[in-house]
Amino acid sequence: MRFATLKDGSLDGRLVVVSRDGTRAVAVPRIAPHLIDALQRWDAVRQPLEDVQSALDAGPMDGAFAFDPRACAAPLPRSPQWLDASAFLNHGRLMERAFNTPPIPDFDTVPVMYQGASDDFLGPHDEVPLPSEADGIDFEGEFGVICGPVRMAATPDEALGAVRLIVQINDWSLRALGPHEMKTGFGFLQAKPSTAFAPIAVTPDELGDAWRDGRVQLKLQVQWNGERFGEPHGGEMNFSFGELVAHAARTRRLTPGCIVGSGTVSNVARSAGSACIAERRVIEKIDQGDIRTGFMRFGDRVRMQARFDDGRDGPFGVIDQRVVKLAEGAR
Repeated sequence: MRFATLKDGSLDGRLVVVSRDGTRAVAVPRIAPHLIDALQRWDAVRQPLEDVQSALDAGPMDGAFAFDPRACAAPLPRSPQWLDASAFLNHGRLMERAFNTPPIPDFDTVPVMYQGASDDFLGPHDEVPLPSEADGIDFEGEFGVICGPVRMAATPDEALGAVRLIVQINDWSLRALGPHEMKTGFGFLQAKPSTAFAPIAVTPDELGDAWRDGRVQLKLQVQWNGERFGEPHGGEMNFSFGELVAHAARTRRLTPGCIVGSGTVSNVARSAGSACIAERRVIEKIDQGDIRTGFMRFGDRVRMQARFDDGRDGPFGVIDQRVVKLAEGAR
């Protein structure tokens, strides 16, 4: 199944089922008015939602309308928790060099994860207002999962079975603020503004063979101001989503709607490019002796889209955002 949330002025938006060709949608208020409600009552609403998906894909349907990704909020405009990992070890090791920090103990055996803001996610085409270019504005292309209930101390297999939906993410970062916050030992706060999501969240079966071993086996194509930046593959993820969700639930239970991110998609091969600017900068320093790429400026755009290995567009749709200066007095 494929879901999106349309902006309607409310905090949780209006849930719609999206056709598999991405052209049409239908609201399902009698089944679930918004996605968090569907996730909380998943066992009761799954079959009715599957019936709607089948009817929508079969042809004309009462109440169906043209799907407009620009009218979308994040699939979950807010969630109980947003937990982001660093599951691509190549990226993590490069970031250690970028920030000149000592190696993280047990980095290759115990997932690294932080808890980000989950109350105000950005939609796929929302502008990104930020206070200052001097903060080191960076994008980070990721994949993520939205979970159902997960018991405390769940095994990785149990945790993977709790995955309800898969999403594509742009986890915005402010690199100039990160080093200080990392050294405090309390983790990120100001360095992590609101995270953005592609318009469509999908059930794992929508990926077919590209959902394998608890990993999203898709390329994440990233463009900055219309130029290729990278297309790293999600299959190189060192920790599976089952392992990440189990790590998050080791000492707490997770409630429906918790989102767990993969961290920046990163490949060892330089030819894959990067999914964030900080990674390119440290590669430049390693390979060429100096950093040549600056961070984003106001007016810059970033575009992200997942693709299957055969070149087909992924099911999540496109993230296409512009960075703008925060207006004085803006909320």
